[in-house]
This record gives sequence, structure tokens and C-alpha cells, in this order.
Amino acid sequence: MAPRVPVPRSTRVLQYSLVGIVGLASFVILISPLGATSGVETAGEGDVAQTTIQSPRDIEYVSEIRTEEARKAAESAVQPVYSSPDPAIARGQIERLRTSLQNITSIRDNVEATSSEKEASLLALSDLRLKAETVTYLLSVPPSRWDAIQAESVRVLEQAMRRAIYEDKLESAQAGISSFVSLTFNEQQSALVTELAAPFVVPNSFFSQELTDAAKKTARDSVQPIVQTYKAGETIVPAGEIITPADMEAFQQLGIIRPGQRWEDIAASGAMVLLCAAFVPIYFYRRPRLTFLNNSKNLLVVSLTFIVVLAGARLFAGRTLAPYGYPIQAAGLLFTALFSVEVGLVFSIPLAILAGFGLPNAYDLIPYYLFSSLIGLLTLGPARRFWGFLVAGITISLSCMVALLAFRIPLITLDWLGIFQYIGASAMAGFSAASVALLLQFMFAQLLGLTTALQLLDISRPDFQLLQFFLRNAPGTYQHSLQVANLAEQAAEKIGADPLLTRVGALFHDIGKALNPNFFIENQAQGNLNAHKDANPEEVAATIIRHVPDGIQLAKKHRLPLRLHDFILEHHGTLITNYQYNQAMEAAGGDVTKVDIEKFRYPGPRPASRETALLMLADASEARARAERPADDDEIRALVTSVIQTVQKHNQLDDTLLTLRDLKLITESFVTTLRGTYHPRIQYPKAVVPDQDTTLLTPKKEK
Repeated sequence: MAPRVPVPRSTRVLQYSLVGIVGLASFVILISPLGATSGVETAGEGDVAQTTIQSPRDIEYVSEIRTEEARKAAESAVQPVYSSPDPAIARGQIERLRTSLQNITSIRDNVEATSSEKEASLLALSDLRLKAETVTYLLSVPPSRWDAIQAESVRVLEQAMRRAIYEDKLESAQAGISSFVSLTFNEQQSALVTELAAPFVVPNSFFSQELTDAAKKTARDSVQPIVQTYKAGETIVPAGEIITPADMEAFQQLGIIRPGQRWEDIAASGAMVLLCAAFVPIYFYRRPRLTFLNNSKNLLVVSLTFIVVLAGARLFAGRTLAPYGYPIQAAGLLFTALFSVEVGLVFSIPLAILAGFGLPNAYDLIPYYLFSSLIGLLTLGPARRFWGFLVAGITISLSCMVALLAFRIPLITLDWLGIFQYIGASAMAGFSAASVALLLQFMFAQLLGLTTALQLLDISRPDFQLLQFFLRNAPGTYQHSLQVANLAEQAAEKIGADPLLTRVGALFHDIGKALNPNFFIENQAQGNLNAHKDANPEEVAATIIRHVPDGIQLAKKHRLPLRLHDFILEHHGTLITNYQYNQAMEAAGGDVTKVDIEKFRYPGPRPASRETALLMLADASEARARAERPADDDEIRALVTSVIQTVQKHNQLDDTLLTLRDLKLITESFVTTLRGTYHPRIQYPKAVVPDQDTTLLTPKKEK
């Protein structure tokens, strides 16, 4: 594993604190009532819906509650079941009626009894409750008609007892006897038949609990399970309506509402946050070269962006189309543009997972967010062109559509309108993500002093005002900077450093010399007097060293990114101006006590990154190669090795992450590049060109 740069205790504390804060904030966001769906998570049966609740997806399920309601309705519709009419009861009652009729006949035919006695005897019959006027009429009926009345009474009773007569329906059954009497009888005779037969109408069918229960069971079993269907976007409960048990069942099936927050859900959210909170630090622990985490501003930008984007994703989660149009991919694009593709990848994965975790459409929303984010930031890459953001936006839109086709469309039924709506949401997600990322990377770069590829490319254009000033005032130094930029850029690619940042930093590292160009030999015409030779070494050293603060002055004036200030400050580290120091030592007769070495030392600091360390090595190597003009590869390699050893001897690389392998790769890269610049050239002999006219006039010799 690569060596680690010591991280200040305050920075380490900030890192751990932000991991905890972001994790806690993510947990709160996951369990908080955000969005329309989450806003009703604690609603219960009988509550009034505060908002219109719609189905987020197509669903078809067997509704246990609606099925049970239908079965109970079927049971309630079952009437009490009675036993079949008992013919034995009917026969017994008919016999009793015949006995009573015989007794009446006997009383009527008793010649010894007076009319009063007959009437008293008839009124005293136990099975009959004859009225006084009926008795009087009964005694006056002729025998032949009496016989007909007797037969009709038996027949009427038999007809009545053939039907089911319930205990609670007895009175109505007795009252309906008159309807069975033949119309051949007059009104008085019909009333007499009714009065004779009615007392013998008794219940012949009785309530059966067993039969009733069996009938209810049959009715219940005959009800088929009710299948409830909802289409995506269909209203389940309008705002202001009371939530019924069937509505609660639909919410539970869709996963959009729960009767209260369950501890299992809270525990699941906490577990997922812990996994993500562990994933990011462990990854960066294994990647110590990603030094952006050592900058507190970078940490704050990443943390704030992560929380805001996650909260926004959960806020839009309760809608039908909004989650698919939400530009969550902008976070990955932003991290890629500000830091690197690797940083964008590492943070996009937990963000996509947490944004969809626990939602009813999590199985299609998480891969939708994940794949579109990763494909988008990989397409963006180094983010060196505006066109790159546009291409990334198009790629995100296309990947969103493919993800919908793979994970969403198979779960729902859509018409053409629905398909176009999802296509529109995907297109909006892609172009919104690219636009937001482009805007935010510019804002963060300006406000926080971060450096982006677009900024570097913009300021490295030859027509940039500061470079034009540099070229006009110090053309020799400008050419030197170009050579150093080429040298450092090639080496940066070899060791995996940032080649664009290294190149642009190298272009501006000596910009301070443009304020006093003629003092530096590369800007002096050949044959001019060397102003350094007879001047005071301390004054010369001070003037040379001044190009560092002068460079910072120009960088601030032209608003160069703060990251480029490091290249100006660190490209000489804390080394000394050897030539002037040696002059001072010679003048002092070698007495070190008479020479203050600190007056010949650059203010530094030492290089703190691989990029600025590369600049230091490239600057020194190019300057020596220009002066010594090495003739072959061995001399170039010896020159580069000497430079590296000198820099190491003075501990200038102690604060960088350069390894021995890196130094070897740097050496080979420098040798290759310098070979192409300072390769030996063939010395062509001077050719004597004959005068053309003379040649034409001279006659040819004959062979």
C-alpha cells in the first residue's frame, strides 16, 4: 500500500465528525416524514387523509378485507333456516279437528238438551274458542250444510298445514286460513269454517341452528376472493376522505403507508446507513493518494452536497414520475468535476442506495439511480469540456430509459401516454443533472477556491491575459515554462498524478519573473553583460527569490485558482540559490559564520503534493539540461538522477506521496522527454554550391 502523508489531528477529527454527522443526517432523512408518501406513514384507520394518496405503481392483489366484507354480507343475507313441515303434526291436528267436529255434531243432535244448554256446551269446548254469535249460527245451520262445513274445515286445515308454519309466523298463518275456504260458501259459512279450523293451525316447522349455520357457511364459501387492482397514478383515497380498512390494506400492499413506525423499519434504515458509512472511509483508507480528503473545504462540500441531494430524493419519492425525473446523478457529476472520477464513483453508490432504500419502488428505483449515475460520470471523465457535460447528460437520459425498460416497465402496464411520460422524466433527469453539475462546479470552484478541469483549460489558453503578459515580457522564461510543463505532464501520466493540473501549474510557476524579466539570464540577449557576476550576492539572491512573491501577486491579481498558488510557492521549496551562496562564501573566505544562509533560501513551503514535487524536479532538470547540453541518454539519466538526489538530500520530498517506484518512473520519463528536446544533431559539412550560370556555360567533356 502506498505511503501516507501525516494528517493533522484537527483534519482527522473533522473527517470522523463529518462521517458521523452525514450518517446521522442520512438516518434521520430515511425515517423522517418527507414527501407525500412519507407524510401519511403514521395515518391509521379512521383518520382523515391530509393529501390525495395515489398508487405509485400497478398492483393486483387479493384483498382479504374486501373478501371478508363480502363474505360477512353473504352470511347476513342468509335467512334463518327451519326444518321441513312435519306431517305428523298436521295429521294430529286434523284428528283433533275431527274430534271437535264430532263433539259439535253430538251437541247439535242432542234432542234432550235445550238451546241454552247446547250453546253452553259449545262454548265450553276446550279445543275451540267459538264466539256467541258463531254458536248461535252453528246451531241454526241445516244438517246437510253442516256436513259440508265439516268437510271444508278439514280440507282447509289440511291445506294450511301442508305449508311451513313458523312459531313467529303463527298469527299470520291463522289469519290466512280464510283464503283457503271455497268460494261456494257464503260469508257466514266461510267465517264459521275459518273459526273452526284456525285454532288447530299450529307451528309445524321449527328454527334449526345447525341448518342455519350450514347455510351461512355455504353462502360464505360461495364468495370468491376479491382481487383489487390499482393502476399507477390511480387515486386510492382523495384528500379529506376517511381512511377505511380496505384503504389501509392497499397502502400496506403498496408499502406506501404503515400504521406507525415499526422498530424493524428503523433498524433496517440504521443498518443500511452503517454499511454506507463504513464503505466510504474504508475505501479511502485503502486509497491514501486521494488527498482531497485532507482538505476541510473539500470535506464540507462533499458532506453538504450528499445530505442535500439525499433529502431532495426522499422528498420527491412519494410521486409517480417525480423520482424518475429527479437529477440525483448531478452529485456524481459534480464530485467528478471537482475532484476525480474515483471520488464520484465512491459517493454515487451509497447515495443511490440510500435514496431508494425502503421505498415501495426500491427494486426499480435503486438500479435506476445507480446505473445512470455511474454511466454518466464515467462518460464525463475528466470534465475538460463543456461538451463533456452535454454528452454526459445525454448518456444519463439514455441509461435511465434502459434502466426503466429493465426494471420498471415489466412491473406495470403502460399505454403510449405513460411511456412518453417516463421518457420525458428520463430526459429531464439527464439534462437537469448535467446543468446542475455544470453550474455547481463553477460556483464551488469560485467560492471555495477549488480547481476544475474547465478552469485549468480556460486559463491555459495562449490568449489568456496573464499568459500573454508573460509571453511579451519574459519570452525566454515562457519558453522554459513550456518545456517544464511538457516534462512534468509526461511524468505525471506515468505515476498516476493529475497531468492537466501539473501542466497548467508548470506554465505559471515562474510568472513572477515577468515583473523583472531582464534580471534573469533566459530573457537576456546573448553577449550582454551578466548582471549577476559583480553584484552583491545577497541582493541578487533576494531579487531572484522575489519572483516567488511576485508570482503570487500576479496570480491573485488575475484570480488564478488557489491550487496554482501552490506551484508558485513550492517549485523551489526551501532550497537555496546555490550560485549566489557560493559567491558569498568565496567572498567570506569560506567562513560560514560570516554568511547568513537564510538570506539565500526560498521561503517555501516544501512540495506538499506529487504534482508540485514533479514541477520542482522538472524545473531543475530542464534548467540543468539547457545549461549542460547532455550528449546521450547516459548523460541525461545521470543529470536527472543528480537532480533527484539533491532534492532528496535536502528533504524536499518528505511531504509528498512519491515512492521509489515513482521516482524511477519519473527518471525514465524525464530521460525520454529530454532526449527528444536535447538530442545530438548531425553536423552537416559545408557544401560549396557552384554558380548556376557558370555551370550552364561550361561545356561538357567528351568521353
